[in-house]
Parts: sequence; C-alpha cells; structure tokens
Amino acid sequence: MHQEKIWAYFQADQDVEDAFAQARARYEFLAKRLLPGSRVLNIGVGRGGLEGVLLAKGVQVSCLDPGDKSIEALRQKYPLGDRAQVGYSQAMPFSDAEFDVVVMSEVLEHLDDDVLSRTLLEVGRVLVPGGRFIGTVPADENLLEGRVMCPHCGKPFHRWGHQQSFDKGRLEALLTQGFQAVRVGRHYFGDHRPLNFKGKLGWLIKKGLVLAGLKGGGESYFFSARKS
Repeated sequence: MHQEKIWAYFQADQDVEDAFAQARARYEFLAKRLLPGSRVLNIGVGRGGLEGVLLAKGVQVSCLDPGDKSIEALRQKYPLGDRAQVGYSQAMPFSDAEFDVVVMSEVLEHLDDDVLSRTLLEVGRVLVPGGRFIGTVPADENLLEGRVMCPHCGKPFHRWGHQQSFDKGRLEALLTQGFQAVRVGRHYFGDHRPLNFKGKLGWLIKKGLVLAGLKGGGESYFFSARKS
C-alpha cells in the first residue's frame, strides 16, 4: 500500500477538509506530558498541530514525516529548520540518543509488521537512556469496518491506511519487548469546544463511560514506555 499517496492527500492538499481539525484535545493531552526545554521528536506530522502546541509550550521540537510537502509546509510555518526532516520511522535521519521523548500519535497502526518492528528499534536508538516513548493508537479497531475498494484497480484498502489493530494486551506486549515501565490506558479525545449544548452533554456522557471502564467507539489507547 502506497500510504504516502493517502497522506499527501490529507496532509498537503489545501482543498481537502482538514482531517486533523478535531485532534486539538489529543495534542493538548500529549503536551501536558512533556516538559518545556525537552528534546522531543514527533513522528507523523499531520498538518503540524502538535508541533504548534509544543512550540508554544517551549518544547524543542523535531519532526519526521515521509511527505516532503508536509515537511516543507512546517518549515515555512514554524522555525524548525533542519529539525524537520523527510524520512521514515524505520530508518530515522537522527543521531543516537538525540531525544528525551519520541511521540507517535495515531501512527503505529499504519505500519506493517516488519516496519513496526524496525520502527521500535529506531525509537530506542534515538532516545537517551531513560527517555520516554509516548503516543496513541485507535482502541480495538475493527479494520474491516474501514475497508473500501479502489474503483480503478479493484483492490480493497483501509480508508486511512491502517494495517494494525491493537487491544490493550497486544500493545503492552509489543512495547515490553524493548522498553520498560510500560503503561497503557484507554481515553476518549473528542473535543467539546466546538459543540453545542447537546453535543457537550454527549461528550460528558462519553467521557464518563470511558472513566467507568465501558468500551465504545472512537476511543484510543495512550501508551507510555521508558528506554532502559
């Protein structure tokens, strides 16, 4: 699957509705877990929403994405310079032990098994000893529900390019292979701010159900792990 084509469409085509417009609450959740002055690598930039939040907090942000147009747009929008790089998570163009934290939010589900394994090794390589790996993935996603068919070639594919589905146990097992102090928790990152009264009430109910341990759709697992 040529995921670069999918994400070039959603990330760089300004005529397309912003697929990341509802991600602000998730970005702010992640930002609360990062300290000003820390050296943070964000992998998978979207339209630069997380970078903007982290820079405003005083975090030293670097970023990596396979989309050259997306990276160029970030360089024009923010003073990132060479800290914004075009490349792949399984072969990062960064030095050993360069970062205090690596962030991959809604990214791991896009990687096939081989790339996922190599990516986790690369995350460990670029982290300092004791550095943290944090991020999110869709919770218990049924990949078949997102499957569509290409009208040109007739091949089925996931509309967002997802290739992995994670439950809590699988995600914990995957991370404990190369990291320690692994924590995985279920969250709902819907943003209540643009909603009307009825929408805000639904948002509160949804948050309450998640806190009570009841599973539903549209939720994510937040993970945190530490390099030994």
